[in-house]
Amino acid sequence: MKAEHTRSLDVNSLHREGCLRTGYWGGWQWTRDGERVANIGLRSTAEGLQLTYRVRSGGDDWQEADYTVPLAWSPCTKGGSRPYFLCPGVRAGRHCGRRVAKLYSGGRYFLCRHCYRLVYQSQAETPYDRLLRRRDKLRLSMGGEAGSASLFPSRRKGQWRRTHDAQIRRLIDLEMEADDALVYWFGRKFPGLSIDDALR
Repeated sequence: MKAEHTRSLDVNSLHREGCLRTGYWGGWQWTRDGERVANIGLRSTAEGLQLTYRVRSGGDDWQEADYTVPLAWSPCTKGGSRPYFLCPGVRAGRHCGRRVAKLYSGGRYFLCRHCYRLVYQSQAETPYDRLLRRRDKLRLSMGGEAGSASLFPSRRKGQWRRTHDAQIRRLIDLEMEADDALVYWFGRKFPGLSIDDALR
């Protein structure tokens, strides 16, 4: 499961919104296209952040969840302090307690990504995928379209020609690196078969 595909609580966002201030009582919600899709009750106490919500897995009945996630505060070099969640998870009979900025709803509880064995999308990418993502990011930043089938982006008004030329050279390099990565992957996956033979 990918971390990006689960709901998460970000301790820094909650801190900015004042939700970690002792005595706070309120909530947090997740939206999609402007519509609320889920919400959670929050109460900040001396023990940590109390989470209250209803959860259902599969076709089971709704269940109430009510527990407190401890917080840790680390001093910043320029003053103040930065908050962290202490993961309340238990794995193999041992309390996790990992200091993290995000907790994920991979099951009944909000736990760290290590407890749920979540990976980031980028961690599951092949070198070929990573190069294509970098190429598309550069194309879009230049005002063009993603994908190698589209034309190279034109030079924007006011942009130095040498800057644009350097970006085009970088795009060409990324395309060539991606081609090399694809040939290498194909050769390892299907030894003895060339890409040309596979496309016939």
